[in-house]
Order: sequence, then structure tokens, then C-alpha cells
Amino acid sequence: MRNQVPISAIIPCWQDEAPLGQLLARLHRLAESTQQVLQLIVIDAAGSQRCREICLQYGALWLPAYPCRGEQMRLGAEHAQHSILWFLHADAQLLGNPLPAVCAAIGEGAVGGYFAFRFAGAACWQSRLLEKLIAWRNRFGVPYGDQGLFIKASAYQLCGQHSPWPLFEEVELVRRLRKVGRFVRIEKGIQVDPRRWQRDGWWRRSMRNRLLALGYSAGLSPDRLAGLYGPRSAAARNPK
Repeated sequence: MRNQVPISAIIPCWQDEAPLGQLLARLHRLAESTQQVLQLIVIDAAGSQRCREICLQYGALWLPAYPCRGEQMRLGAEHAQHSILWFLHADAQLLGNPLPAVCAAIGEGAVGGYFAFRFAGAACWQSRLLEKLIAWRNRFGVPYGDQGLFIKASAYQLCGQHSPWPLFEEVELVRRLRKVGRFVRIEKGIQVDPRRWQRDGWWRRSMRNRLLALGYSAGLSPDRLAGLYGPRSAAARNPK
């Protein structure tokens, strides 16, 4: 296909083997069916043998790491071979084929971009409202990593990479990218797994996330905020 640019997909994982397997299978099929050159890189913060086996099954590079998402992203980028870096969470769900849209955005001069926030599964009034609120936040603030950030490799290095933090690792990077070039939004292509919102409560989780973001804006350390977020981020503060 024309206008294809090789892409390195960088996927941090921590005890998310089941959704990771689904994502890698989908990416592998898309690459084969469209002849898109796609390098798959998984950075496993749990050191899981099962994760390693899944990566082997789909031809993905498996890299062990300790659970700090920013460090995982940076490690993945170090091993990337291609000029477009596409950062995906392990539980991301693809809608259709987002690869041509990523290539087109970069081909038209963008330094990077992100996908509109959409929940996977059946919609409810809470999910629809949150999608609208997050779209408003993206317009005036920063899209987060679960929105499938994609970046030119040269711009990624120029703008300092992800911060080596367990939380808010993409914030400073996105701000710098917007200063050096166009950072665009793609309307469809990525869906976010709603299971954490359903488990914690739609508004409880959303309010906690906003309070953490306010803490970060107020100057609190991401390492300190990580202890409030969950076991993975807490582990990043005390790697074994």
C-alpha cells in the first residue's frame, strides 16, 4: 500500500497478559494483511514467563523492566527501529485499522498525535459523558498514554522522551511536542478498556484521577502521587 511508513509499536505491560495477547494478535494480523512494516516491542514490568511466551508467539520483542511506565516507554524507544513510535497500553483495543491514519498524519507534517478517547464495549450515559469531558480536557490540556500517542522518532528525542516517572510521564513530552510542531487528533482507532472504571465506580475513579492531576499541577512529585494510584505505581517507587 502507498504512503506506508514503518512503525514501532511500544507497549508497556504489567500483569496484563490476556488483553496484551489480544492486542498483539490484532496488530500482527493487520500488519500481515496490509503489508505494513510494524515492529512490536513489549516492556514487561512483571518479568512474566507467560508474557514472554505471548511475545514470542506474535514476533514481538520482549524486554523485562521494573514497573515504572515512563522508564518502560524510554526503554522501548531505545530498541525501536523505525521513524514512527506508537505508544499503546497493553489493554488498548483497536477499532478498525488505525495504521493508515497514523502514517497519513505524519506524512502530512505532524510531529505526532493521539486518538480521541473512546470506551470499548456497550455505551452508558456515564461513559458517553466522560468521553465528552475528556475531549474537552484534551483540547485545553494533555492527552494521556491510554489514547495511543504516536510520535516521530526524531521529535521524540528532540523533546526529551517520556519523563522517567510512574505517573504523568507523557505530560511534559506532549507540551514540548506542541511547541515544535502540529500534534493532531485522530477521531477513531483506539478504544479504552472500561474495566477499571466499572470496578472502582465511574465517578470515583474519574475524581481520583482529577485529584492526582491537580496534585501534579500543584507541584507534587509523581513518585509521591504514585503511592495513591495503585499497586503498580507503588511498586515503581520501591523496585526489587
